[in-house]
Amino acid sequence: MDHQITRRTVLRTAGLTSAAVAVSSVLPDTSASAAERRRPKRPATSTNGWTIQANVDRDSQVWTRSVAGTGLSVPVWIGDVEVILLHAVRRFHYEIEEIQRTDLTGWCDISKLRKSAPESNLASGTAVRIRPGARAKGGFFPLQELVLRDILADCEGAVRWGGDDREVDESLFYIAFGPHDRRVRQAAVKLRGWEVKPGEGAGVRFDFLSPSRLSRADNLARAQHSG
Repeated sequence: MDHQITRRTVLRTAGLTSAAVAVSSVLPDTSASAAERRRPKRPATSTNGWTIQANVDRDSQVWTRSVAGTGLSVPVWIGDVEVILLHAVRRFHYEIEEIQRTDLTGWCDISKLRKSAPESNLASGTAVRIRPGARAKGGFFPLQELVLRDILADCEGAVRWGGDDREVDESLFYIAFGPHDRRVRQAAVKLRGWEVKPGEGAGVRFDFLSPSRLSRADNLARAQHSG
């Protein structure tokens, strides 16, 4: 058998190799493209990390919930978020100012909001607006703000007030922590316990001017201001 490699064979082999390299350089990387197609698209989130919802009361985490004892209802993320936000709404209604139906809003389509602002949390159902027309600074009397601070302290910092944000929006109240933060569950568990315990929870008179409650509220206010 003739094992000699001729010059013609070498040139032919080199040519085929070069052609293969050239073709592979212009063809798409089908394996990478397929992997890209298979990779699930991450859902859009509001600024607090919760998934933005496209609608309410259907194929959604956001459902319209009644606010017990007030005659009000508002669309919010069901579960722990619902418990926390509705507690804040109830105390506001009982102790700061009676809320009219037109003065309470929840979920809103993201197209109507600024995606980079705290108001985007409305689109995930993790925020409410109380008195939407009163966003500017200075909308509360001093005693009203003390009650408001006490309400926030009730929620263990899980609710942030837009009045503390760099761009003030005193009508906005939103969940301060992400969906996997255990502090959301802890606050909800505490508030659920109050709902079935006489003498606790929204609708019960508290001495919000007591030193212990004032100190608790002041500590939270300082922490949220610095955050």
